[in-house]
Amino acid sequence: MDSSQVYYIKQHFTLGAYPALIAIPLPDPSSPDYIPAVLYKARAYLALDDPASALALIPTNTENVALRSVAALAKGEEGLEALRDLCVEIEGEEDENIGEWETEMVAVLAATAFVRAGEIEEALETLRNAGKAGNETSAVLTQIYLSLSRPSAAQKTLSSALQVNPDALVLQLAEAAISIATGAQGTSGEPYAAAISFFTEQLANPSVSSAALLVGRGVVRILRGELAAARSDLEEAESILSHAQTDRRMDEVLAAMTVAAGLGAGKRAEAEELWNRLSSQYPSHPMVTDLSTKAELFDLSAAKFGVPPRAVAAAS
Repeated sequence: MDSSQVYYIKQHFTLGAYPALIAIPLPDPSSPDYIPAVLYKARAYLALDDPASALALIPTNTENVALRSVAALAKGEEGLEALRDLCVEIEGEEDENIGEWETEMVAVLAATAFVRAGEIEEALETLRNAGKAGNETSAVLTQIYLSLSRPSAAQKTLSSALQVNPDALVLQLAEAAISIATGAQGTSGEPYAAAISFFTEQLANPSVSSAALLVGRGVVRILRGELAAARSDLEEAESILSHAQTDRRMDEVLAAMTVAAGLGAGKRAEAEELWNRLSSQYPSHPMVTDLSTKAELFDLSAAKFGVPPRAVAAAS
């Protein structure tokens, strides 16, 4: 069972409150909370696209496999082989210093790196071979299945995990992701019920300030047609990120704001302004690249189409 400090740190990481997490002081190196705190703080730096700060946190001579894994993840493609070696090292390992938590972290971090490298099958195999599936293992598997448009496999994986630990925050977040992907209704009959309930409940927590939660609820509200409420959430998320002086997730905010403005009545100019910001500042965002590809295909097809001369009625 996690201590109150580790729970607090994991809560911030799971809910995407990365700037607040990295501001939390680390415990004493002799504390049993030290290694989990370093690991999640390093992962928060990685989520903020700051691998140098993540690596600076990790003792260079550490023998802990979880910390070695997050260090390898921070090195990008250069760390893939080290992660593969660590996965082999923990297989059948009877070292008393490598417990279930360390084993799970190695698998989760390795799978994360493999997904980033486009090695989806390797990521799935790594998680399936990780032994007893923990909460983070099940959550990452769920997200991978959703990315492969396999919601039934995602739901099956998550349902098994929720039976064991229904209160796990990371599993509830995965359940919200399934709700967004499928539009699943709750007992109330409302679409996206699990997602809107999760985000609203977590946003009511005064100890967590997370732009990710606001973006999540804003997206759900767009899907539900609640455009004014969605815009309010997204504007608050933009304010939080601006105050934290971080661009991480700002692309998601702008993309959702563009959609909300485009769906609203009579605000075409605002939607175009937001789109111009998104496409110029974040040209690799999936929505930008997708629309650009479609525009190129349209222009290519239009260039091949010859407009026939206008028909003129013959004089009788």
